[in-house]
Amino acid sequence: MVLAVVISGTAGAGYLYYRHLNANIKKDPLNIGAPRDRATKVRANAAGQTPLNILLIGSDARNSKENQKLGGAKDTYNTAPRADVQMLLHVSADRTNISAVSMPRDTLLDLPQCTDPETGDVYEARSNTITNDSLGRGGPGCTVATWEKLTDIHIDHFMMIDFAGVVSMADAVGGVPVCVDANIHSKSSDGHGSGLKLKKGTTSVKGVQALEWLRTRYGFEDNTDIARAKAQHQYMNSMVRELRANATLSNPNKLRTLAETATRALTVDEGLGTVAKLYDLSKELRKVPTDRITMTTMPWQYSTTSPGRVVPRPGDAAKLFRLVREDIALDGKDGTATPDSPDSPDAADSASAADRAAADDRIAVRVENGTRDSERAAVEGRADAVADLLVGKGFAKAVADPSAVDGEKTTVVRYPSAELKGDARRVAEALGVPLGSVKRSTDVSGVTLVVGADWRSGTAYKAAKDDDDSTPDTAEAINGSDEKQCMHVNPDYTY
Repeated sequence: MVLAVVISGTAGAGYLYYRHLNANIKKDPLNIGAPRDRATKVRANAAGQTPLNILLIGSDARNSKENQKLGGAKDTYNTAPRADVQMLLHVSADRTNISAVSMPRDTLLDLPQCTDPETGDVYEARSNTITNDSLGRGGPGCTVATWEKLTDIHIDHFMMIDFAGVVSMADAVGGVPVCVDANIHSKSSDGHGSGLKLKKGTTSVKGVQALEWLRTRYGFEDNTDIARAKAQHQYMNSMVRELRANATLSNPNKLRTLAETATRALTVDEGLGTVAKLYDLSKELRKVPTDRITMTTMPWQYSTTSPGRVVPRPGDAAKLFRLVREDIALDGKDGTATPDSPDSPDAADSASAADRAAADDRIAVRVENGTRDSERAAVEGRADAVADLLVGKGFAKAVADPSAVDGEKTTVVRYPSAELKGDARRVAEALGVPLGSVKRSTDVSGVTLVVGADWRSGTAYKAAKDDDDSTPDTAEAINGSDEKQCMHVNPDYTY
């Protein structure tokens, strides 16, 4: 969001300055894992649209005097950096929504094999290892490889920042309002804490104080990294709102300062390694309205073998990753986007006509009977019954297909091309079928509902619990437009 303002404002500064900004940007390979661990890249739809997945990494590197001063912990000076913040930013293919998933720093995972791009050293795969160690195994490309192996989500880019970068960016952006429900001083008698000291209520933080906020775990809720992730989400949502409210910066000197700071603060992959590429990305991000940004934390549970560590929560974590992988909005508003949202000047272009549904009575739907399974014959007349149900809901062009079809384990809605995607999703919505069951297929010529073996009777479809497309409660989703977010202060860290 910063870059959208910065780079457009400095576009006329001249070719030499453009080259200077490009030279500021540090670059690293995107993925240094073994090919067998890499996720498949998502294919573009007929409209040429693909989602964007960007891994945001906060490094705790203490490899400079400035980072050592800001980070403390002398025993870690000049040691391998760790990825203490890891957040996957998913931008939907139609650019109507953004979903973010944070992974707690204390998560135990199986780390993949990685090869250092500079030395050629091979780091063998390791099991049951804390996730932030991935950064020290050849660089950010190993953190990307770790995420891809865990989630099977193809990651297109990464952006990494260290302590000093956060401070400089926070200063350049200006104050960001954050809230605590009591006075807080994140400092204990034995030296634990970020040093953050705030009074109860809302305070605008920037510079070192913003870094303290983002690093605080001792003082928020139960003093764990889980609470720290919530504080980071609050800060980022608030920052986006502030930037959008004050996006008409006209001071050339301030713009140049912002441009210098932004380009010096970041390490990115080659695909984002120029001002032009960063600007193109910023234009994509600006299309998403604030109220369609959802921040979540990977569902987790405590490890039974390593006290204080966590592991992905069975079922819920995999479900959250599936929703992101299948480009399903975590706010539950797929198909309800309002392209002319007033808080997004570019939003009118963000949703193509291919994604908008026609009126219900103009959507042609063919209903097939796929209720047969390995143990039971198809339910006679099932296609007619569901077609009548659709007609009753206003889909006047719904018709039953009398042809025999293969059985389907679960009910699915298929469509042949991008211009019918919105229609297919609307049919699913009307019946309560999960949007994850809306599939593009060259085997159909129009919107086709196949009634599966999971819906052999009745007029109300009930998805299996594991198949619905709602975001798990354990992801603790926060909407970007929620201005009431306020961190709970641990009573041991009040003053």
